[in-house]
Amino acid sequence: MHYTKKDIAKLDRIERLKIINAISGVKSANLIGSISDTGITNLGIFNSVFHLGSNPPLQGFVMRPIGEVPRHTYENISQSGIYTINHVNSSIIKRAHYTSAKFDASISEFKTCGLTEEYLPGFEAPFVKESHIKMGMRFQQAIPIPLNDTLMIIGEIECLFVPKVAFGQDDDLDLEAIDTVGISGLNTYYGLKKLARFPYARVSEVPDFISGE
Repeated sequence: MHYTKKDIAKLDRIERLKIINAISGVKSANLIGSISDTGITNLGIFNSVFHLGSNPPLQGFVMRPIGEVPRHTYENISQSGIYTINHVNSSIIKRAHYTSAKFDASISEFKTCGLTEEYLPGFEAPFVKESHIKMGMRFQQAIPIPLNDTLMIIGEIECLFVPKVAFGQDDDLDLEAIDTVGISGLNTYYGLKKLARFPYARVSEVPDFISGE
C-alpha cells in the first residue's frame, strides 16, 4: 500500500488514528497515576513515555489536546506537581487498557478497573501495586506543541522502584524478565523478548560488516 499525504488526509478518522499511531512501531505501555486536590485518584494508560536524560533523570510524555475533552491527568499534575509512571505487564493488560475510557473526574480508574493504589515511602501520588517498575515523578515543565495543540510533559524521577530480578548482565535492565509489555496503535499489546545484547559501540570495535568477518 502506498499512501500519499492526500490519501492519509482522506482516511476515516478512526482508520487514520489506528495506522498513524501504530506506524512508529511498538512503544512502551505505562500507567500514569495521579491524585486530585480533593483526594480522588486517577489512572490512565499512555504509549508516549520517553527518556529525556539521565542527569537529571528526566522522562517525558505527550498529552493530547487539552481542549477536546477533560484531561484529568494533566489537571492533577498541574495541581499537585507529582505523579507516577508504572510499567504495564501481561497480567494487567486488560485492566490497564480500560483505564483509557473517559470516566468522570469523580470516578477512580484504580477502583473501576481493578487495580490497587499503592503509596510508597516519601511519595504522595498513587503507584500501581501490580506494576513491577514504578517511578515517582516531579513535574518540571509543560511545552506546548503548536502543530497539533498537544503538550509535552517533562518530569524528574524522584524515586524509582525496580525488583532485583530486573537487573541482568552488567546491571542492564532486563524488561523481558519482569514481563513488561509494549503497545502499538490504540489497542494492540505485545510481549517483549530479548533478542541480543551488544557492547557499547566504539568506532575502533565496529565489526567488518562489508566483508562479513
